[in-house]
Amino acid sequence: MRVALVNPPWRFDRSIYFGCREPHLPLELGACRALLAAAGHEAQIFDGHLCGRATSELADEVAAFRPAMTVVTTAPSYLFWRCAPPELKVPREFLIALGGRGGRRIVVGPHGSATPETTLRKLDADIVVRGECEEVVAFLAGAADLAKVPSIAFWDGADIRVTGGPAAAAFVDLQALDWPDEWIARHHHHHHRFEAAPDGPGAEVEASRGCPYSCSFCAKIDYRDKYRRRALPPLLDEIDRLIGQGAAYLYFIDEIFLPQKPLLEALVERKIKFGVQTRIDLWKPDMLDLLGAAGCVSIEAGVESLTIEGRAFLDKNCRLSTDELAERLIYARRRVPFVQANLIKMADDDPALIRAWRERLASHDVWANDPVPLYPYPSSPDYRRLWGAPDEKAWERAHDYYLRQFASFSDIQDERPLPLPELETSCRAC
Repeated sequence: MRVALVNPPWRFDRSIYFGCREPHLPLELGACRALLAAAGHEAQIFDGHLCGRATSELADEVAAFRPAMTVVTTAPSYLFWRCAPPELKVPREFLIALGGRGGRRIVVGPHGSATPETTLRKLDADIVVRGECEEVVAFLAGAADLAKVPSIAFWDGADIRVTGGPAAAAFVDLQALDWPDEWIARHHHHHHRFEAAPDGPGAEVEASRGCPYSCSFCAKIDYRDKYRRRALPPLLDEIDRLIGQGAAYLYFIDEIFLPQKPLLEALVERKIKFGVQTRIDLWKPDMLDLLGAAGCVSIEAGVESLTIEGRAFLDKNCRLSTDELAERLIYARRRVPFVQANLIKMADDDPALIRAWRERLASHDVWANDPVPLYPYPSSPDYRRLWGAPDEKAWERAHDYYLRQFASFSDIQDERPLPLPELETSCRAC
């Protein structure tokens, strides 16, 4: 079967989206292609965002490929499934432009994972995949009976059938992904790198998936939840391919980059710079020494709250005190050129405490952000604590709550975000 895997040309005007807006490698589609190829299918990725294609141009390219199945993602790369744009306007506009030229229309991403029926209706697609998509997409390519495919929602006449909960891929045996040379050459962005200007192409890789913690704000209940670590040989093979293509910087998209001595020792030998997101309380000084020696130049560390009570409310399960967290961050900065502590805006924040803590860290060249509000995504415990299980209005409810609660947002949101119905005028009504 011929399968088109599509990352649409993302834009974020008047969106609440607070993820990075630069193009990144569509790792979920790369994993889909690898599994489809292993099963004997012909699969091609069409990346409108990275390759700078207009929606109509991208749709024509996909149509010229003459696929029997077209897979469209609703978030710009696995990196942002936990903070995706809530609105579905971009994938909907692509599907409208494609029309009936793409064969069976399949949607993957965080929206369909949490609210499959709603996503199927809004996008007027044929099938929605729930959870991690690569194994399910490969299953769909060879399936004669949709009712036997796990973790999907599909139209059965005028009704929608859901075959089960979100999928979790094996992942540990994922083979090395490969990307066209021209894609890496045009990947100018170095994600979350601030200590120096890019000195060559960047890229993203995935060493682990999921997180062993269950922080209340994290949107991961329906995807990328269970922690798994990828086998080292294919991961290093993938990294070596990227280095051979000229990549000068890698960003590990892992939800939580845990200390892994064999990987760090292998990176020491490769002389590649990289960035990670992690929890600083999980790193002891000797492993931070190795992290710096391995080439890490950027750490994004989730601290979230500066009080024991606040961290407990967020279910952080953190064993260090606020002072100990500060000392660990300062130690990390002696080994890594850029260290960031992430803070979340909470109702009982003490502005004086936050200001003093940020100033203390800044005096040691550690950057802590002005606390920002977080969106209660339907796949987060926060959403379910507020409203229970997501229903057909889950995204609208979360969006309205977010806009009503806060007068200011993150520093990349230059304009006040619009209500979700105004952003989704091209989507079909639920």
